[in-house]
Amino acid sequence: MAYSNFSLSKVKADFNLTINERTDLFSQVPPIAPSDYLKLTLKEHLPLVNAINTEKARSELVIMPVLIEVRRHLNYQVSLFSGSEFNVDAAKGLEGRCDFILTRSPEQYYISRPVMTIVEAKNENIKAGLGQCIATMLAAYLFNQQEGTSEDIIYGAVTTGTDWKFLKLVEQMVYIDRDDYYIKEIDQILGILASTLQPEPALAGGNL
Repeated sequence: MAYSNFSLSKVKADFNLTINERTDLFSQVPPIAPSDYLKLTLKEHLPLVNAINTEKARSELVIMPVLIEVRRHLNYQVSLFSGSEFNVDAAKGLEGRCDFILTRSPEQYYISRPVMTIVEAKNENIKAGLGQCIATMLAAYLFNQQEGTSEDIIYGAVTTGTDWKFLKLVEQMVYIDRDDYYIKEIDQILGILASTLQPEPALAGGNL
């Protein structure tokens, strides 16, 4: 069974999770101004994405440049993986490929601890990707435990490239941010992504 087989209702039932959809997670996170390079990249790529309108185009032309910008902002002290196998617990169905994985480590040749942020790309349906994203976040939590890292917060995002929905996992509680962020708010998106990778996450509890 792969991560993509998990719907929101299935992952909630299978792992006895509580879902909180009323939390403002990141409104207080400081924005990060995009570089001129990223601004030009998005200006050129967004019309292509809208015309091609496939998940692959969104991943390559918008999501990856945004994540590379975050890595650059953090002085390359985090690693970024795309389409990598992340097999953590086959018995629980926590296996398969992840669209994007961000770790708090400069090691780029293999996925090393701690895995902090999972980003799932979807063509146009954010809601359909929530279960899959949560399943990969659970896998990241288990991976960190197995590797001896005491990270108890995992972040996630489901995105079309132009629309971003952020999540946070704390033990059995999953927070789904009540706000969506759009690509015109790229400074906020960059700030949120960077905050999930800081040694001490900026907003561990959110604004409840």
